[in-house]
Parts: sequence; structure tokens; C-alpha cells
Amino acid sequence: MTYYVTPYRRMAAMRHAMNHWLNDSLVDRPVAEHEMLLAVDVLESDEAYDITALVPGLEADDVNIEVLENTVTIKGEFKSDEDEQRKYLVSELPCGRFSRTITLPSAAQASKVEATMKNGVLSLHIPKAEADRPKSIKVKSE
Repeated sequence: MTYYVTPYRRMAAMRHAMNHWLNDSLVDRPVAEHEMLLAVDVLESDEAYDITALVPGLEADDVNIEVLENTVTIKGEFKSDEDEQRKYLVSELPCGRFSRTITLPSAAQASKVEATMKNGVLSLHIPKAEADRPKSIKVKSE
């Protein structure tokens, strides 16, 4: 089995470790105040961008999506059932707010964006602006 390590995964792992260290050692904040990084996949085709994000346990109303020119922002919050009486030995389930802004290479048609959520997977289909789509020019022979 081949396992590819991308620079994003390395940076995400390092960011997670730094956030974990800072959150645990410097400030004892309630879990609801923690902000997490939302991992996404972004695919590009000639016509559109497709973004996929894992948001297990969230409903469609719990996620807010904003599209402005060539940026897409996904915001939401994983609710936690924080209880002062419980003492977790390991707490790895997602909890707290998340916000992810993705800058696309070209502008999008915000009015035609489609968002769906099924089984904890958020899928966005973002058509490219007409001016940014590739055009085919037919060459005429004389």
C-alpha cells in the first residue's frame, strides 16, 4: 500500500499539534470556545469547482456557506455535551467552532452554487464565472 504525505497534511498535523499544545498548556478554556480546522478537498474542472468537507453529526442548518468572488467560507460549530462532572481521558471527537476560507484561482458564480449534505459529507458545486471558463475557438479555413 502506498501512502502519500502531502505538504497540506504535514502542515495540518503540525497546526493541530501546536493548537493542542497551546490550548492545553496556556489557557484552560471551555471546549465550546475551541476553534478547529476543517479539512477539505477541492477539485477543479473546466466548468466548476467541487469542494468536499467532512462534517459528521451536523445538520444542514448548522453549516453556513458564503461565496464572494473567488473566496468560499464554510462556518459552523460542532456541539459538545460538555459536562463538568466528566473527566475525559481522551477527547478526539470534533467539537467547537470551525471556519475555513478557500481562495479559488478564479471567480465563481455565487448565484448558482449548490450545496448538499449526506451522511456527514458536505459537497459544494461552484460554477466558474462565465468570463473565466475556457473558450473553444473554431479555426476556419479559407
